[in-house]
Amino acid sequence: MVTRSCAVLIALLASLLVPVTGSVSAAPAAFVHPGVVVSRPQLDFVRAKVQAGAQPWKLAYDRMMASKYADLNRTPKPRAVVECGSYSNPNYGCTDEREDAIAAYTLSLAWYITRDNRYATKAIQIMDAWSATIRDHTNSNAPLQTAWSASSWPKAAEIIKHVYGSWPNSGRFGTMLRNVYLPEIQNGRANTNGNWELSMMEGSIGIAVFLEDRAAYDKAISIFRTRIPAYIYLTTDGSLPKTPPGSGIDTRSEIISYWQNQSTFVDGLSQETCRDFTHTGYGLAAAAHLAETARHQGQDIWGEIKDRMRHAWGLHTKYQNGEPVPSWLCGGSYNQSLGPTSEVSFNALNTRLGIAMANTQAYTERMRPQGTDNLFVAWETLTHAANPA
Repeated sequence: MVTRSCAVLIALLASLLVPVTGSVSAAPAAFVHPGVVVSRPQLDFVRAKVQAGAQPWKLAYDRMMASKYADLNRTPKPRAVVECGSYSNPNYGCTDEREDAIAAYTLSLAWYITRDNRYATKAIQIMDAWSATIRDHTNSNAPLQTAWSASSWPKAAEIIKHVYGSWPNSGRFGTMLRNVYLPEIQNGRANTNGNWELSMMEGSIGIAVFLEDRAAYDKAISIFRTRIPAYIYLTTDGSLPKTPPGSGIDTRSEIISYWQNQSTFVDGLSQETCRDFTHTGYGLAAAAHLAETARHQGQDIWGEIKDRMRHAWGLHTKYQNGEPVPSWLCGGSYNQSLGPTSEVSFNALNTRLGIAMANTQAYTERMRPQGTDNLFVAWETLTHAANPA
């Protein structure tokens, strides 16, 4: 029988434990800015390397500055409604929105490195044009389109608002992110290919940091934690991969179908490996971006996902580097390329955590300077190559 004094003591201990266990997934008490994928210490490292003419950063910078995204004569093309069907067909503002968002980020990086205010002014012009105009995303690809654009906008906005500082319409831009972008992506899409939901969570956490929205931050982390084990398989998961909660995928045949008809599961296999490496690269890049943003906010998501990520990169880059694909994997061949997606992961896992990654290193160095996929990945050799910050 539990005495009253014992019951009181148990209740007291329980109350003390709640904040501790709850804090594991909680947003920071104070958000760090700029803190979406890139941080001020990382940017300072990059700036010093470029000014010193050090490689590979100087070449990466030169390629960025020569791109259309750094053009000071760029004219933004905002739309009230961006309509994107499957594979951007129809394409009513889809390319314009994604590329204007990448341009805003590119110009923000250019300003940070050069301190030439013309670049910040142009970034602000682009962000202001969209925040004054856009009201909605429609058609079947609306969630993914919103996610990709929401991956770039906060990266630019963080640098301009918190370092450059002179941006009268930053509040209106925040309202745009909260009202137009966040509702479309914050709940995820469990029944889609995994790169969708991972990009949606990347966009959500970036918006959450810019808005200093702790609830939105926690929600993004919570969904991410269920999606990443359903996207990258480890043998410790059991004989079959985990499935996204709420997807309705719960039988062996359904799981194999969802994993692109792949029935042999090995460490690092992705749910989209046998679809193509390009979409797999999207998913891995989005996961890396979220983990990097969380790291800047004081949360060790990399520690949680490092085994899945290192095996995923090792598996895919091995074949990307030229090793023949075995017959049991995707019928003995793969489609397309991972693209410029490996720098953030390689830096986190190899440079900072000291994990040997020979296949990933060979791929990453061969691809340098990694530029942009014109969707949501941009200039990551510049920002993350061997960056210890």
